[in-house]
Amino acid sequence: MKLSTWNVNGIRAIVKKDFDQLLQTLDADVIGIQETKAQDDQVREALFGLPGLESYHMYSSSAIKKGYSGTAILSRIEPLQVQAGIGVDGLDDEGRVLHAEFEAFHFVTVYTPNSSSGLKRLPFRKEWDKAFIEFIQKLDESKPVVCTGDLNVAHQPIDLARPKANYNKTPGYTQVEIDGMSRLLDQAKLCDSWREKHPDEIGYSWWSYRGGAREKNVGWRLDYMLVSERLMPNVQSVNINSDVLGSDHCPVSLELQL
Repeated sequence: MKLSTWNVNGIRAIVKKDFDQLLQTLDADVIGIQETKAQDDQVREALFGLPGLESYHMYSSSAIKKGYSGTAILSRIEPLQVQAGIGVDGLDDEGRVLHAEFEAFHFVTVYTPNSSSGLKRLPFRKEWDKAFIEFIQKLDESKPVVCTGDLNVAHQPIDLARPKANYNKTPGYTQVEIDGMSRLLDQAKLCDSWREKHPDEIGYSWWSYRGGAREKNVGWRLDYMLVSERLMPNVQSVNINSDVLGSDHCPVSLELQL
């Protein structure tokens, strides 16, 4: 199976940028999408009738606040069940998690909260990280987990172009967020599959729209394909598809042998 994750930075915007052709290029069996910035009916409307989409089952979870956050899953294989949210009051209002259960594994796509300018949402982020770990741990009790998405953190200095300038100043690279990611990997027994396969390689999945950052490759690795430790031997390859345009993020893809 080929699995992909992509923060599209607005589903209605990316549909105008040949999204159907980009999906054909990815050729994924299951795709986790973040930041749809649309309500569920708007997601369906945006994707309705696109060439190639007829082979996918489509699911979405939207925020109460319109035009904000939101996740979706496109799958060629019909899941056993699909669940939105993590089941915690106060944390499920922004459509940040969508979970599809398949025969061999749980597939989770997540759009982790950004700590925001001035780090004003960092306390909310800490609360989220703790609850999300517990959610993944619970899923892992029944079968392995593939956790995909924009986790809004660069975990190690190698994961962003300018670590010293951003450390403890910029959302996504504070020690609180780094520690949250470490706990997710350790306590939920997950592997960062791309880093496992590319231990010393520099690769980014997000670039600011400012200052020609993408052309200069001044980026961050914020998008992950995390897998349960016991599933890691089944991972054949993991690739950051940096040549796929259309968003300030690029897709990340994983091939899984089951």
